[in-house]
Amino acid sequence: MQPFVKWAGGKRQLIPEILNHLPQQFNHYYEPFIGGGALLFELGLEKSTISDNNRVLIDTYIAIRDHLNDLIPLLNELQNEHNSFDDKDKAKEYYYTKRERFNELILGSDFSLERNALFMYLNKACFNGLYRVNTNGFFNVPSNQKKKIKIFENENLNQISKFLQTVQIFHQDFETTVQNANKGDLVFFDSPYAPLNPTSFDSYTKEGFSTEEHIRLSNVFKRLSERGVYCILTNHNTDFIRELYSDFNLFEVNVKRLINRDAQNRTGKELIVTNFG
Repeated sequence: MQPFVKWAGGKRQLIPEILNHLPQQFNHYYEPFIGGGALLFELGLEKSTISDNNRVLIDTYIAIRDHLNDLIPLLNELQNEHNSFDDKDKAKEYYYTKRERFNELILGSDFSLERNALFMYLNKACFNGLYRVNTNGFFNVPSNQKKKIKIFENENLNQISKFLQTVQIFHQDFETTVQNANKGDLVFFDSPYAPLNPTSFDSYTKEGFSTEEHIRLSNVFKRLSERGVYCILTNHNTDFIRELYSDFNLFEVNVKRLINRDAQNRTGKELIVTNFG
C-alpha cells in the first residue's frame, strides 16, 4: 500500500531509517499526526489507531474506508474532466473552478464525499501536492499547470480501504488520541515541522502548530515514556527540537524536502527521536 495523498513532511523516504529504529515487538500502534500515512501503510498492522487535526484529511480516510464505491466515480469524473482539455490553460482554469468549489465546502461540519473527492483531486493537481490554508481556513495552493494527472491507483485504493476496516480513525487532538496508550504500545509522532526560520511554512490547518504546541507535544512524549509506552518522533534537526528531547535518543538523518520552492534548499537533516534502546 502507498499513501493516497502527497503530504508535506511525508515519511516515505525515511521508512527504512524509521523501521531500523522501531522496537522489535510492540502491541497497539498509534499515529496521531497521520498525514499521508506512509508508516501506517508500510506496517499494515490491524491493531492501529490514527488521527489528525485536519478534518478534511480524516474524512477522506473515512470515505476510503466506508464509502469507496461511491467515492471512486467522483474521482474518475474529476480526473477525466481535467485530462480532457487540449492545453494547460484550460486545465488550469478547471483547477481553479474546483478549488473554489472545494472552499465552499471546506469549513462545513457535515461529512461530504464531494469534498473528499475534491481534496484528492486538488492534491494531485496543485503545486507540489502541498496542502495549505489561509488565516480564514481556505485552501489557496496554485495549480501545478499539468494537462494530465492521475488521482489514484484503483488497486492501491482498494487495498487501503480493506486495511482501514481494522483501523480506528479519529479527528481529534494528538493528546486525546494517545491518552489510553499502555505499556508496550508504540506511538509514532510525525508532527508538523518546527520552523527552520520565521518564514518557514508549517500551517496545515488554519490553527497551525505553534512553539507552545511543540512544547506540549514534548511533555506528552515524556509522560508516555514514564508509562512504558514506546515513542518515536521525527522533526527538523534544530536546536529547539534537540533541547526539547535532550533526555532521549537522537539520530540525525539526511532528507530531501520535496515541497520547498527553491530546489537548492530541498536537502537537509532531520532527527529521529526514540525513548528506547
